[in-house]
Amino acid sequence: MDRFDAMRVFTRIVERRSFTLAADDLGLPRSSVTDAVKGLEARLGVRLLQRTTRQVSPTLDGEAYYQRCVTLIADLEEAEGAFTGARPTGLIRIDVHGTQARHFLLPALPAFLEAYPGIRLHLGEAHQPLDMIREGFDCILRTGELADSVLIQRRLAVLPRGTFASPAYLARFGAPAALSDLEGHRMVGLMSPHTSEILPLIFCDGDDAREVMLATAVTVNGPETNVACACEGLGIIQVPRYRVEAELACGTLVEILPAFPPTPLPVALLYAHSRQLSPRLRVFIDWVVERYRGASGDGRIRT
Repeated sequence: MDRFDAMRVFTRIVERRSFTLAADDLGLPRSSVTDAVKGLEARLGVRLLQRTTRQVSPTLDGEAYYQRCVTLIADLEEAEGAFTGARPTGLIRIDVHGTQARHFLLPALPAFLEAYPGIRLHLGEAHQPLDMIREGFDCILRTGELADSVLIQRRLAVLPRGTFASPAYLARFGAPAALSDLEGHRMVGLMSPHTSEILPLIFCDGDDAREVMLATAVTVNGPETNVACACEGLGIIQVPRYRVEAELACGTLVEILPAFPPTPLPVALLYAHSRQLSPRLRVFIDWVVERYRGASGDGRIRT
């Protein structure tokens, strides 16, 4: 294993905090990963990693070396790609909400992988906050207003949302024509992945946004279950319009209170400064941006 390959191994260990996980990500035997680090430590004459029974972490020297390695690897990949015309290769790990992956990304993914046959993708589907670097993700796609972060946040789209319920629900509780008519209604309680609290319904009345909490018979923490509960008549939901295209077309759900739409849903791609120059990540990010650029006001993809 040459020096740059050993650097790649080392950076992955630091990011994953594990020899085993780094080996799995890189498709290498655990022994090769261990030998690579031993070789670097012997060459540098310093200890780069602290090993405990629970995790691996960089020493002060290891942290400094990691920062240099990230820059050197990115520069090397950039230079090689520029002079050889080589196509980007390697594993990209992305975490994305499953509903958006299925709507915006998966339909065009075969064409992307055909254009870049050396790239492999791992699609995670966590709904809760995560430590992107430590858990080994190259980028994550998130919705909603995001807190300040050391990560780069690239806005992809602002998706329109609506308020929906099933015909059976409306037959039982009545179809509200104004916000005051919501008294006595129910909503499906969607829990926030950040606070585990039930999210209120939000209605825009001119320049004012009004939060409304209704009674809940069911609470959920997954977007698919949220829509399914509404289809079964268990309450009102607010979701991006693209998500319920099929349900609206067949009459399983209908829109209510269209004059008081929820606030739109911002979507952003987050990635670390240290990954910014990776050729494979760059082409993937450009592709994701293009996929969302095709979203019109109704959330549909135009091809």
